[in-house]
Amino acid sequence: MQLLTDFFSGLLGLIISPLGVILLLSALAYYFALKKSSGFYAEHGREVHSLPFYNASYVALSIFLPAAVFLLIFSIVAPMVYQSMVETTYQNHLQSLTDFQQSNFINNVFALTTGNITSKSSEMITEASQYLTSLMNVGQYVRWFGTIGFAAIFGFLAYRAVNPRLRARNRVEIIIKTLLIICSIIAILTTIGIVLSLVFESLRFFQKVPITEFLFGMHWSPQTSIRPGQVSAEGSFAALPLIAGTMLITFIAMLVAGPIGLMSAIYLSDYASPKFRSIAKPVLEILAGIPTVVYGFFAALTVAPLIRGWGESIGLSVSSESALAAGLVMGIMIIPLVSSLSDDVINSVPQAMRDGSYGLGATKSETIRQVVLPAALPGIVSAMLLAVSRAIGETMIVVMAAGLAANLTINPLEAVTTVTVQIVTLLVGDQEFDSAKTLAAFALGLLLFVITLTLNVIALRVVQKYREQYE
Repeated sequence: MQLLTDFFSGLLGLIISPLGVILLLSALAYYFALKKSSGFYAEHGREVHSLPFYNASYVALSIFLPAAVFLLIFSIVAPMVYQSMVETTYQNHLQSLTDFQQSNFINNVFALTTGNITSKSSEMITEASQYLTSLMNVGQYVRWFGTIGFAAIFGFLAYRAVNPRLRARNRVEIIIKTLLIICSIIAILTTIGIVLSLVFESLRFFQKVPITEFLFGMHWSPQTSIRPGQVSAEGSFAALPLIAGTMLITFIAMLVAGPIGLMSAIYLSDYASPKFRSIAKPVLEILAGIPTVVYGFFAALTVAPLIRGWGESIGLSVSSESALAAGLVMGIMIIPLVSSLSDDVINSVPQAMRDGSYGLGATKSETIRQVVLPAALPGIVSAMLLAVSRAIGETMIVVMAAGLAANLTINPLEAVTTVTVQIVTLLVGDQEFDSAKTLAAFALGLLLFVITLTLNVIALRVVQKYREQYE
């Protein structure tokens, strides 16, 4: 009952929000513009340049897009304006504080205004919060009137322009094309921003730690001092043990997921009956919906003790947290990814190629080996690469089953750690942001990016080589 109440409360909040209003106005404008243009179409027939659908879409987009852009700009600019006005109003008080205290003062004012602070605050913070509340109330009026104003003005102009000669189809196509270009640019700029942030922060890290030590050192111990004169102030930031642990666990995971996933895809696509496939494929893909923390519990509480007991029974020394346990469970987790993608690729191979092979006297297994798999190889390589990237980026299973020990080893029975686990570990705690320990997380992120990019380039070369052979 509470869930249903929350759902309807959220729906009501969306309806009475500026976004809900412009959606409603766009829908109403679409209806009336469609009715108006349908009358033109019925009267003039082929003389009308665009179908009623395009005229109505043009009017609806003319209402929604300007108002949505205003809402987006307002949401970005308004908090900066509020902060600037608060800083200007309480400039005399802020001048007596340090930079950290000034930032803390502003954060407390915003937190108190938004209700994130429930404890008693100082008189100055309370006063500033009341001032900020008045500013935000004014901002709400500006947001509402601005949104409705933009929607009304552009909607009126677009509706008025609807006539039999209006080139609405061309305008709608230009708008859609522009939106697609903007989305592409946003994706590109986001990627560039991520890479640049990693590069700049990594350069700050390499000013503190030599890059040769980071890449070729043998010991990882990022324990630096929090205060001057602290014992064990020098940390060791060698990424080689982390890379070794990442590759070891990924290798074990792919030994499990690669063959099982590919063989499952081959069976489901070429051997299984439609009834069995309709049952087996959804059941197999249920594994993809299990949270990684559940896999982590399974690895730590079931698989790791089993491996340790098995190892001790034959005289092997097995760590309670081992790369083998993490790799096996991670491989099980990745099986649906490999299987589903490979199944789609194999099914996309034209049936004519199979029929031609059968006509030459080949058996089903020979057709799969000699015709289907080579033709589907580019897609299978892409599926394997995606699975490798998934394994490299996994964190929770490694934390719970492989531990945090940075060991430079290829023994799967020992405890290891990965790059992603150490990134999380480095960014947790009270360490200063500009310390070598924190900046090391960005260097590891850049290293992981380079490794993944290299794998993508190698896979692309393989795909291009074999695609030329079969096209």
